[in-house]
Formats: sequence, C-alpha cells, structure tokens
Amino acid sequence: MKTILITGAGSGLGKGTALGLAAKGHKVIAGVHKWEQKSRLLEDTKKAGLEANIEIIKLNILDPMDCQKAWEYDIDILVNNAGIGHSGPVSEMPVELIREVMETNVFSTLEFAQPFIKKMIEKGTGKIVFVSSVAGLTTSPYLGAYNASKHALEAIVQSLRDELTPMGLTVATINPGPFDTGFNDRMYDNYVQWFNEDYHFTPKKKIEAAAKEMAENQFDPKEMIDKMVEVIPQETQEFRTILPTDFVAMCKEYQENQYKVKSDTVTPSKK
Repeated sequence: MKTILITGAGSGLGKGTALGLAAKGHKVIAGVHKWEQKSRLLEDTKKAGLEANIEIIKLNILDPMDCQKAWEYDIDILVNNAGIGHSGPVSEMPVELIREVMETNVFSTLEFAQPFIKKMIEKGTGKIVFVSSVAGLTTSPYLGAYNASKHALEAIVQSLRDELTPMGLTVATINPGPFDTGFNDRMYDNYVQWFNEDYHFTPKKKIEAAAKEMAENQFDPKEMIDKMVEVIPQETQEFRTILPTDFVAMCKEYQENQYKVKSDTVTPSKK
C-alpha cells in the first residue's frame, strides 16, 4: 500500500479519488483548500468507515504555512490536483485573472511539488502525478485563461518526466474531459463578476451559448474517479491518461489542425 498526498481533495475529482484510494487500503493525506471542506470530507470519511486511512489537512498551495506543514510528510506519491479557472474572452478579461489562474495551476503547483521531488530523488523512488485536462491539449470557447494554464502545465510535466525518470521517479498526467463535478459550471459562471455588455465588445450571448454547451455535455465523474483510483497507485502508467477515451482522437485531431488552419480562419472544431 502507498502513502499518497492529494491536493484539491475538498471537492470534485480530488475528493472522490481520495475516498476511493483510501477504500483500496492506501494511506491518503487529503489536502483541502478551506477548513469548511475539511468538515465535509471528515463526515464523508466517517460514513465510509475510512478514518484509519485518510488524514485531512488544510492545504492551500498558495499559503506558505500550509505548504511548510505538508512538506513534512514522507510520501510515495504526490497527486497535484488543486486548480482554479476563470472564464471570458481573453481579448477583454482582466489580465490579473489570467495571472491568478497561472499562479495556482502552474507556478504554485510546481513550487509545491519541488520539495517532494527532492525527497524522492534522495530515496531513488517516487511518483508525481499532475491532474491536467484535455484543456491542456485543446482550447474551448472563452476558457483561454484555463487552457493557457494547462498548456503550460503540460510543458512543465513533460520536462519533469524527461529530467526525473532517469533518476528513478515516475511522472504522469491525468487529463479529464468535461466531467460533471460543478467545476466547469462555476468556471463559466465567474465571468459575470467583471463582464459588462454595455462596455465589452464580445456578445454576451456567445459566452452564454458556450456555457450552455459545456453544461449539457458533461459526463458522470465516477468513470474518471475510478480510473484515477486505478492508475495513481501503479508503479508505471501511460504518461497521459485521457478520459473519456474518445477524447484522445479529438485532442490529436485538434493538434493536427493547428498545422493546417490559416491565420484568418477559426479552427474547424470551434466553428
């Protein structure tokens, strides 16, 4: 059995995966962003009879105090799952919102992982898993800030893989599609905090249509959680785990189209 630390375990895929791994007998350190999430996860842990296998800690990866306490743990596997998103047209959205997404999804994620990587190098073994997204391999309407962060994360993780695997570590990504955890809906909701249709030139109805399209085409998160519970403890796995599986072809097609599309043309999948 493995000792596994998961960030962003207070909700969604992270929470389900923490409970699922604990049910398999692993020792799970579940990092939650807010104290309120700790209370809710603790209730779920007790209901499932998993108190012996889950330790819940307050862990905001942007909080130095939280990180210092987390770095004290000796773990076999780190699952970097914490993340945020902002929506809206990148041609108009406040750049500080894009910085906030990049800070959480890229810079602080790497910064949090580095001390664990060093410990694993010293031991000569360990596994680092980054929960990315199909958004890191494609783009979606009005999710450019989130796409940018996951594209950047993909490049960092590929570099880590090539740097660290010769030293005995395993590095992988998990790339979920649009699963119905509430995350995608809230990400599309938050543009209303800054968008003013009397001032901004992007038609509001287009943003609303994109949000509706996302909301109506999401999948049961159990499939993704079950897959994460399966692959995370493995000694080795595919570098990318993309689910639903038909999104593999979609991502490849999207990337291929970027070599064909003209500068004055919308990529075919966005028309």
